[in-house]
Amino acid sequence: MMALGTLLRKPPLPPGSCRAFWGWLNAVFNKVDHERIRAVGPDRAASEWLLRCGALVRYQGSPKWQQDYNGLPTGPLGKYKIEAISATDSCIMYRGFDYLDGLEHVTDIKLEKCMYIQDECLQRLSETSNLQKSLQQLKIISCGNVTDKGILALHKLTNLEYLYLSDLPGIREKEKTFRVLQQALPNLELELDLE
Repeated sequence: MMALGTLLRKPPLPPGSCRAFWGWLNAVFNKVDHERIRAVGPDRAASEWLLRCGALVRYQGSPKWQQDYNGLPTGPLGKYKIEAISATDSCIMYRGFDYLDGLEHVTDIKLEKCMYIQDECLQRLSETSNLQKSLQQLKIISCGNVTDKGILALHKLTNLEYLYLSDLPGIREKEKTFRVLQQALPNLELELDLE
């Protein structure tokens, strides 16, 4: 009986192999499909990407957050425009940010507990011309890979009215970073909950 138990026992997984698998899968979820964007439009393609990665979207004129990928609304191309994105606990990462390029109506983005959000993501976000025009509110909470460099990159979001920052241990030079950001965006209401 002991020999049978030895044969049936699975060999232990090498350290880090589960993490590597999930990292690979998340990278697959973030791969940009430019043909899909052309076929269904930027808002629908971005909705699919965001929901696939565990984020939520809210469309213009709707108080309801869309969270079910299979329940995405159908209708004529371009009917549903993303107004808000809540990426709490999602796996969105830099390689998927091309999906944001065609979004013209996003006014509110929340990035909370996003392990793949880093400085380059915030820089990419701030360089997206449509978001420079439309984004008014941004919340960045518990994204451990964000540093002063990423926060300073937000200065290109010229219509940003409200920025909430909380639990960002990578921000080391708080006073200097926020002073420079306030000088670049004088109308910005900056709310901080940082230690």
